[in-house]
Amino acid sequence: MTNILHRQIRHTLPVAVSGRGVHITDSTGRTYIDASGGAAVSCLGHGHPDVIAAMHAQIDRLAYAHTSFFTTEVAEQLAKQLVRTAPAGTSHAYFVSGGSEAVEAALKMARQYFVEIGQPQRQHFIARQQSYHGNTLGALAVGGNLWRRQQFAPLLIPVTHVSACYEYRGRADGESAQAYGQRLVVELAAAIDQLGGDKVIAFVAETVGGATSGALTPVPGYLQGVRELCTRHGILLILDEVMCGMGRTGTLHACEAEGVVPDLLVIAKGLGGGYQPIGAVLAQAHVVGAFAQGSGMFQHGHTYLGHPVACAAALAVQQVIHRDGLIARVQRLGDDLRERLVAAFGAHPYVGDIRGRGLFQAIELVADRGSKTPFDPTKKLHARIKAEAMARGLMVYPAGGTLDGVQGDHVLLAPPFITTDAELDQIVERLASAVAAAL
Repeated sequence: MTNILHRQIRHTLPVAVSGRGVHITDSTGRTYIDASGGAAVSCLGHGHPDVIAAMHAQIDRLAYAHTSFFTTEVAEQLAKQLVRTAPAGTSHAYFVSGGSEAVEAALKMARQYFVEIGQPQRQHFIARQQSYHGNTLGALAVGGNLWRRQQFAPLLIPVTHVSACYEYRGRADGESAQAYGQRLVVELAAAIDQLGGDKVIAFVAETVGGATSGALTPVPGYLQGVRELCTRHGILLILDEVMCGMGRTGTLHACEAEGVVPDLLVIAKGLGGGYQPIGAVLAQAHVVGAFAQGSGMFQHGHTYLGHPVACAAALAVQQVIHRDGLIARVQRLGDDLRERLVAAFGAHPYVGDIRGRGLFQAIELVADRGSKTPFDPTKKLHARIKAEAMARGLMVYPAGGTLDGVQGDHVLLAPPFITTDAELDQIVERLASAVAAAL
């Protein structure tokens, strides 16, 4: 009997006992390839010596200091590193313990910004359907996934949700990708007009869709159109790169590939690579400047803000990524992974779409390719694929409800940046076998 309240109460989990590189080993001696990085977390894999050494050194020096009393050298160094490599205009980093906390902080930061500059009437957020921004109540409210929201709906603040940028299902026959993107911008403009342009705080979006949608990449021009629309109305743009950021899609920040600078950029998972819980909000100078010229504070906080050991781990992770040229490696491996997925699933009768960017790729499963009809959700195909993959020593990140929170199945891959070509071969071979067995 376990005394842990696990996510699945009636499901017995294997016990992880060690990890090295892209592998995790359980208590029976079975070894698994971590092809999802947990939940797109383990960008450097497991047991990286440089990160472990940095954590040991920080623990020997100072394990914890509350940020209402002190700053620390390591937190200051990490902030300098992140600001130096962030989109133009970024001036500050605000450290928290994970992605949900970071989104929550960004929402409050955005609201306080307008209070500080004398626009307290702004009270609405706009986000996208089928998005996922975390499980705290504010993050869950801006998230658009029906299954996660449903039972907690009475507790959530009202948020307007517009269509996701979901080219596989949203783009009409004969419509160009650019025209589809502009149609989505027009839809957002209509939502802003309905609420009142001077009443909206921010538009919140994942730069590349993650857990609930499976690596949805924006079509050309879409996010640029969103940025222009937000600027026109004085609305802040919050981009959630908790999953897709910090090198995962082949640029340090996914928004770099779109030529877009958000007002607030939310990062987490790949920031610390799973070695310690950490997330951050990267804020533009005009946002922080409003606080400095107004109340002189950000009215928010948690006990473990800027935790020294977490900052030491994250700083080491980022230094390794830059020192070892891993962003360029992600670009190359991403192309290689796509080639392997296309070879294995490009003509597969039950795979409708292969999508993603860098080492953030997904396949969407369908009962019929021509009509794009999803499988009956009661079959829980995604769960069956996960079980079959685990039985073959492979960790992937499947999910159901891809279309609308109920229907649809996809499998997300997010292997570590240190993955080898031979390991990519094993990942796709084992995934193909797992999909075949589940079907």
